[in-house]
Amino acid sequence: MKLIAAMSGGVDSAVAASRAVEAGHQVVGVHLALASNPQKYRSGARGCCTIEDSHDARRAADVIGIPFYIWDMAEEFHAGVVENFLSEYSAGRTPNPCLRCNEKIKFAAVLDRAKAMGFDGVVTGHYANMRALDGERTLHRAIDMSKDQSYVLAVLTREQLQGAYFPLGDTEKVDIRKEAEAKGLAVANKPDSHDICFVPSGDNAGWLRERLGSEAGPIVDQDGKVIGQHKGAYTYTIGQRKGLGLTVPAADGNPRFVLKIEPKSNTVVVGPREDLAVTKIVGEKPVWCGPNPGSDWQTGFVQVRAHGAALDCKYRENADGVDIELEKPLLGLATGQAAVIYDGDRVVGSSTICETE
Repeated sequence: MKLIAAMSGGVDSAVAASRAVEAGHQVVGVHLALASNPQKYRSGARGCCTIEDSHDARRAADVIGIPFYIWDMAEEFHAGVVENFLSEYSAGRTPNPCLRCNEKIKFAAVLDRAKAMGFDGVVTGHYANMRALDGERTLHRAIDMSKDQSYVLAVLTREQLQGAYFPLGDTEKVDIRKEAEAKGLAVANKPDSHDICFVPSGDNAGWLRERLGSEAGPIVDQDGKVIGQHKGAYTYTIGQRKGLGLTVPAADGNPRFVLKIEPKSNTVVVGPREDLAVTKIVGEKPVWCGPNPGSDWQTGFVQVRAHGAALDCKYRENADGVDIELEKPLLGLATGQAAVIYDGDRVVGSSTICETE
């Protein structure tokens, strides 16, 4: 097959490209330029779209012996990921930009361009497995659960999954580094990327204030009593306890947590920890990685954070999305996050959380 290897400049994507070559595929390495001015987002070795990363990716491609190109995806990235991040926070929701990047950039824009150029698919260094099920390739968890990335890949459609290749899913991360070292790849011991790549300082709240303003507003208790002031409701997240700046202590002396963010009134509502408990989730814009589950209740597992636990649940399709009922209450769940449903280690699908009860 002819494959595009998306090379971020890290060890995982380098080894994935190398394995694709060893498997006999015709591979071309591509690094994605996500900003017209690379310094605009991040520099240094902690991101995944830096100048240093592009140099590391090129050197890795040279060692592997494959052609290498840089694709300008700055406009697509800003429109599909950065603008979405801003609009979601403006609406009082908590987005996951890595999901949007996989959905809009790596497996939409890149895969579409690759197919238009005559390639069969895209290979990446994500930790996940693809298996054949009923004549279709389905998405499954990686063997290394500490690195499993099936959660952020669950936004891929059935069609996109047919053109996605993840060679690392059957290997532990520690062995990937050993393999890279044995192959002479200089990125063998390069640190993993962290934080949001387009927030240079790592200060999400400060970054948001610079772009959305810092309009002060009230922090209220559940009775509507003003007990503090905030500097932008969108800089708070559901379940937050620290840094609230409350001026009126709780009568019972217990800490209070963010329960609700109301962007229209620019209000943050706080209350006791037990009121964070959620047992029902409504998801919108579902993406099914396999056959649709239908309207009858089914049992499975749901994961609501990238590295969170999988929780027992039952789920079903509704007219507009998906209903999920948890077997045990979950604390601090924010709208805008993704709910990913699993059947064992197979990804059933994902949806964006729009309501909780």
